[in-house]
Amino acid sequence: MAGILFMSRRTRSQILRRSREIASALTRHGLGWLMVRVGLGGFVPFERGWFGHEARQTPYTQAEHLRMALSELGGAFIKLGQALSTRPDFVPPEYVVELSKLQDSAPPVPFDDICQVFCDELGQLPEKIFDEFNPQPLASASIGQVHTGKLKNGQSVIVKIQRPDVAGQIEEDLEILFGMAEWAESHTAFGRDYNLPALVDEFSFTLRNELDYQREGQNADRFRRNFAGDPSISIPRVYWEFTTDRVLTLQRVGGIKVADMSALDAAGIDRHIVAENSVRIMLREVFEFGFFHADPHPGNFFVQHDGSIAMIDFGMVGRLDTNMMESLLRIGMAVGRQDAERITDEFFAIGMANADVKRKALQRDLDHFISRYAGRSIKDLAATKTVDEVMAIALRHHLQMPAELVMLFRVVGISEGLGAQLDPSFKLFEFAAPYFQQFWLQHRSPKAIALRVGQTALDAAELGLTLPQHISRLIGQVERGELELNVNHEGLRDFAHRLQQMVNRLALALLLAATIVALGFMMIVYHPPFWDIYGGWLFGLGFLLALGLGAWMMWMIWRSGRG
Repeated sequence: MAGILFMSRRTRSQILRRSREIASALTRHGLGWLMVRVGLGGFVPFERGWFGHEARQTPYTQAEHLRMALSELGGAFIKLGQALSTRPDFVPPEYVVELSKLQDSAPPVPFDDICQVFCDELGQLPEKIFDEFNPQPLASASIGQVHTGKLKNGQSVIVKIQRPDVAGQIEEDLEILFGMAEWAESHTAFGRDYNLPALVDEFSFTLRNELDYQREGQNADRFRRNFAGDPSISIPRVYWEFTTDRVLTLQRVGGIKVADMSALDAAGIDRHIVAENSVRIMLREVFEFGFFHADPHPGNFFVQHDGSIAMIDFGMVGRLDTNMMESLLRIGMAVGRQDAERITDEFFAIGMANADVKRKALQRDLDHFISRYAGRSIKDLAATKTVDEVMAIALRHHLQMPAELVMLFRVVGISEGLGAQLDPSFKLFEFAAPYFQQFWLQHRSPKAIALRVGQTALDAAELGLTLPQHISRLIGQVERGELELNVNHEGLRDFAHRLQQMVNRLALALLLAATIVALGFMMIVYHPPFWDIYGGWLFGLGFLLALGLGAWMMWMIWRSGRG
């Protein structure tokens, strides 16, 4: 709790108020124990009771309670729940299923307030810029809401406008979350195993990007450039003259929602072609560009009459750099050779496994995993099941999955599910095999190898040039006595704790002995008038107290000896 109060850049009263709201919502759903574990135990409002929500005949599960509490808190906490639903390496399966039901919706903001945000950003009211502007929102979410309109040139657009003060509210929640993560890391094994502050940092980075509508517009433009000339996909145009950090104006795209099977059939659209197009787009995003749509739920994709796909909502994207792509390639090669040791090496190399991970146990589980798929045809493999097994291994061994890999696995799982929904005979791995092969050849071509060798040579040369400076700096620190070596003994903390207990008991024993001796001296030396009447009772009471303390100490020593 102290970490939350002192790290905040906002006023203490705001943090206290919001912390109480969080504690109250979680306690109403029987999750007060969670507040204690993350350092907010002082805010748990016991006087309000437990389970202050609508009852039902079948008891709610803890996962359902968590979903309802996050939904009540809104804003960053809904986004947090949605993010956790994509982390089966971090939360148990029942929580993944339940948190995936969180809907990012919110009551609409009054139109006057929305107009004020629009005017603050663009200097004019909507009716001055648009020929038409619908005051009724098309959709309303926790960060912003969407209105439809028409430009003076007749182009239909959608206008995404941020809710007033939402940025400040989200920053407040992120500060509290970071304080909770730091407290949990310092006080719990769970927090240390999963490096919770780093996870909150990743979440904060993603959420702050969603608050920046200009960044979302830049993402849309990048997708347009990447897929220029591809007839299977269309990306809406950004109208930059009507776009700011809090207002985004995009070309409006029509079509049929990709998951609306009856509408697709009624329009005579070949669902197999739609399945192939949607998966082909995902494969190009990942393997060709290393830049992919990380929120591919069906509501963000519309099917045109020719079977092509129109994509919207570019607030959440994933990126795979060259090093990560190379690691994935090496892992793929190791799987083909059934080389669990090499896979384990790669997990450590990319930071998924730290020094606390038991290497032999991890390698054994990976060996069992790849041996189950030995000799099976790729067309018989299910991407979702394979990813789920990998995530189960990650959860069991406390592996820290890079955020971009988690996003990628989620995209693969959603794409396979959508492909199977569109065409039950569709097999993602079978369809993707030629793309994997092409990607492999591209990264093993003489040109690609020459580029990597050249980059490695440049890195080595730079290291050679800077190495003397680093050595000189190190020697200087040694000479000045500034060099510090941090030694971490794994059992030292427990030893220190037990030593402290021993010292406390010794001090109590000495105090007890001193009390008994002092009591005896008082009887001999100090003899007030009332002593003849009450002295016996007082001595007896003191003796019983000393006897009780002595018995308690003997019991504590006996118990610690058994432990």
